[in-house]
Amino acid sequence: QLFAAEDTIKVGILHSLSGTMAISETSLKDVALMTIDEINAKGGLLGGRQVVLVRRDDEGNPAKGMAAARELIYKEKVAVLFGGLDTPVSMAIVPIVNQEKVPFMGPWAAGTAITHNKGNPNFVFRVSAMDEIVDSAMVQYARKTFQSAKPGMILVNNPWGESNEKGLDAALAAAKITPAGVEKFQPADLDVTPQLSRLKAAGADTLFLVGNVGPSAQVVKSLDRMGWKVPVVSHWGPAGGRFTELAGPNAKNVHFVQTYSFFGKQGPVGEKVMQALKAKYSDIKGPQDITPAVGVANAYDGMQLAALAIAQAGSTDGDAVRQGFYKIGKYEGLIKTYEQPFTPASHDALREDDYVWTHFVDNRILPVKGAQ
Repeated sequence: QLFAAEDTIKVGILHSLSGTMAISETSLKDVALMTIDEINAKGGLLGGRQVVLVRRDDEGNPAKGMAAARELIYKEKVAVLFGGLDTPVSMAIVPIVNQEKVPFMGPWAAGTAITHNKGNPNFVFRVSAMDEIVDSAMVQYARKTFQSAKPGMILVNNPWGESNEKGLDAALAAAKITPAGVEKFQPADLDVTPQLSRLKAAGADTLFLVGNVGPSAQVVKSLDRMGWKVPVVSHWGPAGGRFTELAGPNAKNVHFVQTYSFFGKQGPVGEKVMQALKAKYSDIKGPQDITPAVGVANAYDGMQLAALAIAQAGSTDGDAVRQGFYKIGKYEGLIKTYEQPFTPASHDALREDDYVWTHFVDNRILPVKGAQ
């Protein structure tokens, strides 16, 4: 197959341009564009072909996500598809990409079943947190940091919450800990006092929280109203937007997992990405302006790894690119130096020891001192 030099390689991205998570979704798109600029500046891929980003809005809605994915696959003929934030949307797209043989890179949504999807072959790869691993890390962290012996769960009532309930149950069972109870909230709930009161009555000594920014903030405010000072160990939901503004002064008491932090001493890749972001986006002056760091770091490494997979494949054929992911050896990334990040048995490039524990200090996400 011969290509004219002006042929482009299209990468699709699905993200939501509205709603409370729009700030995070915008950062995914911005970083994808910046990373593509970097790849193109080095001569593009497959003998000088330029990479272009094609965007579609999924509105955070699984049905709209499926329609948008089909359009990017059939009409735009993207070589790789990137998916946004929501586990329910990503889960809806998985069967389509496996059927149409188009590699799908997840830079955010953490649902275990996204990559563990029974597809044979499986076209879904991820550079992000994964619920099952996060849940195990949450249990270890609560034991080590807060000597937790009877944690309670407060989870969003959707597939992401279900994914974490399974993961937390398994991690607690492995640690021989019986939870105080499990409570659910709806994404739009403004008061979670009844659920929290039941967990308090059951003797919960720590709370495991799973929810996006808005509902996580409501949990903090409900705890304030109750006057219940209990440690909160959270998935990364609070990082995705205006958490401190919504949650108030006790936002800082929520410890949550991240895959990366731009605060503190950066490695050479961190320095380079920081400079590139400042050069491309005038409102980024320093690490405090990179919101959220995880979306930025995951999208950067995810895009670079997708480019390496296309280079390894020597073509944009979907199945060749899928196998190209397995052929990536060492890649000095932003989050870490990857050594064979993907194998047929593991489509998640990040592991438990790649996570950082953080909290908010004056609107800035900082690593918790002494936490690993």
